[in-house]
Amino acid sequence: MTAVLFDFSGTLFRVESTRSWLHAVLDASGLDLPETETAALAKALEAAGALPGGQNPQRLPEELAGLWEVRDESTALHRAAYTGLSRQVPLPSPDLHDALYDRHMTPAAWTPYPDAGEVLAGLRARGVKVGVVSNIGWDLRPVFRAHALDAHVNTYALSFEHGIRKPDARLFATACATLGVDPTEVLMVGDDRRADGGAAALGCAVHFVDHLPVAERPDGLRPVLDLIDLQSDRMT
Repeated sequence: MTAVLFDFSGTLFRVESTRSWLHAVLDASGLDLPETETAALAKALEAAGALPGGQNPQRLPEELAGLWEVRDESTALHRAAYTGLSRQVPLPSPDLHDALYDRHMTPAAWTPYPDAGEVLAGLRARGVKVGVVSNIGWDLRPVFRAHALDAHVNTYALSFEHGIRKPDARLFATACATLGVDPTEVLMVGDDRRADGGAAALGCAVHFVDHLPVAERPDGLRPVLDLIDLQSDRMT
């Protein structure tokens, strides 16, 4: 393998909990709600699927169905989809819906999986190029920089920048072309079997990880290094 492509959310990073997300915005807004009310709002927002990177909506409103399908193709569509879901839940102030959306784009809202840095550094040490391929509506590069992981990434292929979303093979092809690698020598690592599995159409190998809370997946990425080393051993 000459390169490894990684998904972002649920693969290299995990977004904060819905309750932490809501608390951060309420605190920044100077709103002090009873904890029981905050907990109830967080539960409702989670069921609505309002936190990008969190769980999908339990029930997708009919008026948002079309928007939901294309949400990752531009910044405007992404914001409209998720603030639309957030607005299904009455909040103390209408301004909180946009504030919640803005919060999820901050580096503080994201935590790298415990072995992410080790694995990315290990790939770099082995001379293996790294790309991030994500269905997303905003620029995640500042998150990587803030967590000191950007130095290990050679390229980013983000859906909103290309108007293409996984599993469309063109997004993976864009990353491979930028890296200057043959897709048949590339490993794609992700947590979504449909979206990330789209890389197989190019001839990429695919490896899946579980989208779990950070504390529950301390070493889910380390098998990637084993796969690279195994491939290297077979070549020698």
